[in-house]
Amino acid sequence: MNARRLSWLPALALAFLLPAVVAPAQDRFAAITPQMQAFVDRNEISGIVTLVATKDRVLHLAAVGSSDLAAGRKMQTDDFFWIASMTKPITGLAIAMLVDDGKLKFDDPVEKYIPEFAHATVVERPAGGGRGGAPAQPAAPPAAPQPASRPITLRDLLTHTSGMGELSTRAPHLTLAETAALAGKLPLLFQPGSRWQYSTTGLDMLGRVVEVAGGMSFDAFLQKRLFDPLGMKNTTFWLTPEQEKRYAKSYVLNADTKKLEETPISYMYNTAVTDRGRPPLGGAGLFSTAEDIAKVYQMMLNHGEFNGKRILRPETVAEMTRKQTGDLKARAGMPWALAFCVVEDPKAMEANVMLTPGSFGHGGAYGTNSWADPGKGVVYILMLQRNRMGNPDNSPMHQAFQIAAAAALP
Repeated sequence: MNARRLSWLPALALAFLLPAVVAPAQDRFAAITPQMQAFVDRNEISGIVTLVATKDRVLHLAAVGSSDLAAGRKMQTDDFFWIASMTKPITGLAIAMLVDDGKLKFDDPVEKYIPEFAHATVVERPAGGGRGGAPAQPAAPPAAPQPASRPITLRDLLTHTSGMGELSTRAPHLTLAETAALAGKLPLLFQPGSRWQYSTTGLDMLGRVVEVAGGMSFDAFLQKRLFDPLGMKNTTFWLTPEQEKRYAKSYVLNADTKKLEETPISYMYNTAVTDRGRPPLGGAGLFSTAEDIAKVYQMMLNHGEFNGKRILRPETVAEMTRKQTGDLKARAGMPWALAFCVVEDPKAMEANVMLTPGSFGHGGAYGTNSWADPGKGVVYILMLQRNRMGNPDNSPMHQAFQIAAAAALP
């Protein structure tokens, strides 16, 4: 039975309608693993790691399948994944820590830290058709450049309401300062604050803001202020040769052969995962493990504290996880907070039906997902690496994981 058609059913009903797996009394989450193994057996993914945690302990951690099909290497729970846009909330946390330090304000203009953003112009293009079943319309010519109605703020970048598009071409080894200088000269796609449009480049810019306001490189700031205090020993912008041995490779399904084929990460601009010449990109640059990412969300559920260490003020955590985008349309049932996505209507997307309103998190382009549900006090982490499978936030794997995990909770 298709879980997509069952989103209106309560958790217990779904648990009975999905393929029956009886969990041993000592492991109520045992049903998750065979659910994930079924996707591997059908050759839909190479492997997957799943984790469920509360704010203070891991309840479930398992791996199935392979991290390297050619080498026949089995997936391990501590394998590294390119977490793609799951990097964005981590970048947002760096900005928030500087706000707590008194070195930034969320409503500071970006040009205060990146001068190239001064005197921004807007070249609006009417929204085209071709989405959601609507017929595609001929592209309208862009309007004449207009001055931005106000400066872009850090809050605009954090909520994807800045008007920034994407810096589509760039040399792979530019510094963040050089990248920001280029991006700051791009015309905006709409007036700041008037629309919502996802921008990975916008979060890259925040990495440069951290460097300027924090007085050190972006990666060094994250290491000192977040990764070390949380004990995140397996999170990095650049894998070492030794870490690369635990790297889960990325795949795409060949529509003709129905086989998974290894695929490069285009966002890495054809560089190796070990290439330290690539800048630390705050939009989608990190590699990490399920347990490391879980610590970030455990800290957030603990109102900014982890193992007795204060990372963020409780009021800053509340600000980061509340709806910020008002009536602007973002994703189905999911408005934006500060670098986090927030679930407002769980029924609007199948994978969210088990979450309570106010849950927050973020997904990644190749299927990784990370969510915290404050209503239930639970963290969900899903790690896989497959390109081109539709909406990664609503993948069949994510749906099945959420259903099985939620059904196992008391």
